[in-house]
Amino acid sequence: MTDSMVDAPPAAVPAELEPRRPRWHGLRRYLPLVALVLAAIVPYSTVHLPGLFEGPLNSPGTLQLFAICLIFGGLAAGYDLLFGRTGMLSFGHALYFAAGVYGTDILITRAGLPLWSAALLTVTGATILAALLGAVALRTVGIAFAMVTLAFAQVGAILVARDFGGWTGGEEGLPLDVSGLPPALVGVANTVNLYWLALAYLALVVFVVHRVSGSPTGRVLAGLRDDERRVGVLGLDPYRFKLVAFTLAGGLASAGGVVYCLVVGGASPHVTSSELTLSLLVMVVLGGPGTRWGPVLGGVCYMYLDHRLTAFGASAAVDDLPAVLSHPLSQPLFVLGTIFILAVYFFPGGLASLAPRLALLRHSLRARR
Repeated sequence: MTDSMVDAPPAAVPAELEPRRPRWHGLRRYLPLVALVLAAIVPYSTVHLPGLFEGPLNSPGTLQLFAICLIFGGLAAGYDLLFGRTGMLSFGHALYFAAGVYGTDILITRAGLPLWSAALLTVTGATILAALLGAVALRTVGIAFAMVTLAFAQVGAILVARDFGGWTGGEEGLPLDVSGLPPALVGVANTVNLYWLALAYLALVVFVVHRVSGSPTGRVLAGLRDDERRVGVLGLDPYRFKLVAFTLAGGLASAGGVVYCLVVGGASPHVTSSELTLSLLVMVVLGGPGTRWGPVLGGVCYMYLDHRLTAFGASAAVDDLPAVLSHPLSQPLFVLGTIFILAVYFFPGGLASLAPRLALLRHSLRARR
């Protein structure tokens, strides 16, 4: 007689003990597409939100503000590829954005090239520049890497400010010659097309960063952020992967510079300043480094507040306040800095951590009932 052992089937989990997912949990994957569609139809809306915007949502001024916010949302997402996902603190990321702005303007205004040729040459040249400078800067690590990138950016800022070769216009900047642009991108009436172009840029950056982060290269970059020596022990070359991230981030920033040049109609020296890179760092920290949507939200919110607080500080409502309040409120950087400090204090993970915190709070309140 032969004994045979049969494995018992797994015990069934009672339905009341299974975790319940919200009904809309399966629809979350479509939220980015829904957000993209809603953003695309904003120019068709005549809704007016007093206090938030100076005119209706489809007015040229509001659409231009939206376009700038979208561009910097993409810039912050690209910078997060360095800072939040790879752990590299660069103080010279503005250099590649400025290369996109000035490269496009110079090739169109000075050289007389058509837009698409100028844009292609600019992005290609800026990407090569990022690869060359990154190959040097990545020979260092830590604060030394940050200082080397800052030094490269300062060289670019000096060349622009001193009007090297008579190409940049110096401190006055360089207006864009619109005669070399397609008619669909010229004029106040075509601001909507520039808005859609900025939205397309943001969608492209988010798609590229998401694809890279989910790829084997992205997992290596995450490993470099956590422990670079462990990646080296596994037989992988950290230098090569960091150079890929640095070059890709520089190329994405230069593409944003091309769009920004078209939106604002020229180039100005402030895009070469190290303050712009520091602003990108603030955007990423405000939104949540290493998250999918946090840097985008941080970039959009930062640029919106930066523009609207200037108008708020000059408004009659602030002037009528006592001096002890009107003086600090009339300084946009003071108000913006205060908001940033409060946001970091109460939401250390950035805006991206707001939804999980609210869900946890809601769950704890239900448990007490």
